[in-house]
Amino acid sequence: MEKFMDQNFLLPTLTAKWLYHEVAEEMPIIDYHCHINPQEIAEDRKFSNISEVWLGGDHYKWRQMRFGGIPEELITGDGDPREKFRAFAAVLPRLIGNPMYHWSHLELKRVFGIEEPLTPENADEVYEKCNEALAQYSARELMRKFHVKAACTTDDPCDSLVWHEKIAADPTMEIKVLPAFRPDKAVNIEKEGFADYICRLSGVAGKEICSTEDVIAALCQRVDYFASHGCLCADHGLDYCMYAEPDKAAADKAFQKAMEGNRPARDEADAYKTMVTVACAKKYAEKNWVMQIHFGCLRDNNKPQFAKLGPDTGYDAVNPQSGAEHVAPLLNAFAENQGLPKVILYSLNPCDNTALVSIAGCFQGGGMVGRVQQGSGWWFNDNRTGMRAQLTELANNGMLGCFVGMLTDSRSFLSYTRHEYFRRILCELIGEWVESGQYPNDKKQLAKLVEDICFHNTNEFFGFGV
Repeated sequence: MEKFMDQNFLLPTLTAKWLYHEVAEEMPIIDYHCHINPQEIAEDRKFSNISEVWLGGDHYKWRQMRFGGIPEELITGDGDPREKFRAFAAVLPRLIGNPMYHWSHLELKRVFGIEEPLTPENADEVYEKCNEALAQYSARELMRKFHVKAACTTDDPCDSLVWHEKIAADPTMEIKVLPAFRPDKAVNIEKEGFADYICRLSGVAGKEICSTEDVIAALCQRVDYFASHGCLCADHGLDYCMYAEPDKAAADKAFQKAMEGNRPARDEADAYKTMVTVACAKKYAEKNWVMQIHFGCLRDNNKPQFAKLGPDTGYDAVNPQSGAEHVAPLLNAFAENQGLPKVILYSLNPCDNTALVSIAGCFQGGGMVGRVQQGSGWWFNDNRTGMRAQLTELANNGMLGCFVGMLTDSRSFLSYTRHEYFRRILCELIGEWVESGQYPNDKKQLAKLVEDICFHNTNEFFGFGV
């Protein structure tokens, strides 16, 4: 029997052990997609207790606490921090097979030096040990501990980027922290609050917005502003991937309806969203940015809880109608508009893996390595099963060696252990292929593959220059 989560956790073969411990383990991290608040980095936030940094804002943990019957007061409410920690400790032992069990214990090991599993019986002892260890860490010190060399936050086009300016101006901050352009509120016209957001965008851009083309012009202006602050990428979050034939009249009809507070028809909304997305893609291509497209999510399904708590609180799910059939025509529209940027595609629906890899293969070229890629297992797929499936499909139908690797997609400074989890799974899978005779035991080539996937491909693809 293997010891629980020892140094060879998820590394069953000699090749996997060598690849992880001699190659992957010490590679630095570029976290090119996260939801950390840049203000916390700028101010080098200190955390008063483990519950604050571990449970605050982490909707992954919140979902599991709800599964375990924990009252909301101890999840998102004003409950005592120790009681919240006890509540999570009561739930954790039941999460056998869930990546949350592994993530949580990796965080306890790597940051706090806690080797024993967290249980209700030792919750108070672990709570005190964590708080004692946490006193030596700030937000930046946590990033340094995990050898983070660069990170991209997620920023609205209307953001002043003042916190990014403060970080960039700080001579004591050696880690690159860059904004990422997230124009969802201007693109997803069917969402509530669209009209109010467009008014805000108009004020920030300093121009009246009366049509779809005006929205595009305002967004392009903000892209220039973000680029002046070092931005290297954009991220588009869609409930479903859409495509409609270019139709300015339909797009403007949708825009006028939405500005009057009415919900446009699906075909009208898709015309608007396609027109704006295609125009944005061309602007990104001009800037040599990476465009990330996330789709396949059913958001805010529990409306009473959404009304109480707002978005990103644990009430989203996989969309079985992800719109994957529209990915190819959308990318083709980018190409026909002479504006196909570097692209990373993510679907929350794992059934789309083969489609995304094969579609990506249709849009390579331009002298770029892996110009269009399938992204890592996203959200409900960033577990061992989901990551192995994504890596295997990418190897089957694409080029695993040019993959840009893992990201945290997290709001927590402790979540960098997800990179370790990914790297162990990557080494596990490659080790299996080598020891079954599917790939030569060539240490030079194997080391290069793993180093590239863990760090170098991301650095080069985005142009971080670290």
